[in-house]
Formats: sequence, structure tokens, C-alpha cells
Amino acid sequence: MADRITANLPSRDFSATVAFYGVLGFDVGFRGDQWLILQRGPLEIEFFPHPQLDPATSWFSACVRVDDPDGLLRQWQAVGLSADPAAIPRLTGIVRLPDAPRMFALVEPDGSLLRVLDNGD
Repeated sequence: MADRITANLPSRDFSATVAFYGVLGFDVGFRGDQWLILQRGPLEIEFFPHPQLDPATSWFSACVRVDDPDGLLRQWQAVGLSADPAAIPRLTGIVRLPDAPRMFALVEPDGSLLRVLDNGD
């Protein structure tokens, strides 16, 4: 099974979102006033504008499933994101929760939680 999109996230500023995700290997697939699509190969994440969003209180989240979460995590760890649980943005390591696939998580600059789940699990 290939990587796939599962949800969309808010963005306080599309330019800042493009810059952050660009470091993670995403390119702009579409950008308009009310919608942004970022692509990294077959993986796509969509964003809508939310300029008043407070990252510290954001409850937004999305899940994506990928074939190689370990490889993707290594690539994103190389960017140097914090692992500090209080930091925004931050990146976790691989975890396994009961009754759930292996996964890691990215809390991005707007405070949204992106869960990256193992497709093969």
C-alpha cells in the first residue's frame, strides 16, 4: 500500500507552513487563498487558513499512513527538530500503543499533531 492522505490541518500563515514543511521534503502541489496542498512523493497534506489559531491550545490532528515510518522518521530527525515534550514544533520517536500500529508524531509550528502510522502494522 502506498503513502496516502487522511486529513487536513489549519495554518496560521501559508508561507510559514510551506517553509516548515519544505524542510521536511514537501513541495507545493496547490496554493490558493483558502487552500494549500503540500506533497512529498505520494504523501499529501492539505491545509486551510486559520490565522487566529493558538498553537499552545490547538486540538487539531491528522493521521497519515506510510510504508516506511522508520525511514521517514530518520529523515525528519536529521532536520534537528526538538524531542522536548513541551516544544512546538517537536518530533517523537517510534512508539507502539496497545491496539494501534507503530507510529511517531510531529507537532508542527501551528500546534497540530500529525501522527505517522505504519501501513504494514
